[in-house]
Amino acid sequence: MARVAGVNIPTQKRVEIALTYIHGIGRKTAREICAKVGILSQRRVHDLSDAEVLRLREIIDRDYRVEGDLRREVAMNIKRLMDLGCYRGLRHRRGLPVRGQRTHTNARTRKGRARPIAGKKKATK
Repeated sequence: MARVAGVNIPTQKRVEIALTYIHGIGRKTAREICAKVGILSQRRVHDLSDAEVLRLREIIDRDYRVEGDLRREVAMNIKRLMDLGCYRGLRHRRGLPVRGQRTHTNARTRKGRARPIAGKKKATK
């Protein structure tokens, strides 16, 4: 297994896909990295030489913010919003949708499982 940015990337997959296992690298960024290093995106990770893996590692460390640094930055941005007490910060603090989605119905991912309310009866028709 090749280890890049603290992540073991799968060896059987194509380089372009394997790089997306690193937090902060998507398909587009993976394509850019392959172009910079000069690796065809169809090649598999286990076909890469040690020098190519080293070049991948150097470019990612130098030019991109990934894994721990990126997670820390996102957490700090959310913490800043919460400390300010702005609307987005309050929504983060309460665990509700932040970007204006409706919450009367839906929003179960952010709100968690629906809990029954005591004394509330189902409407009959």
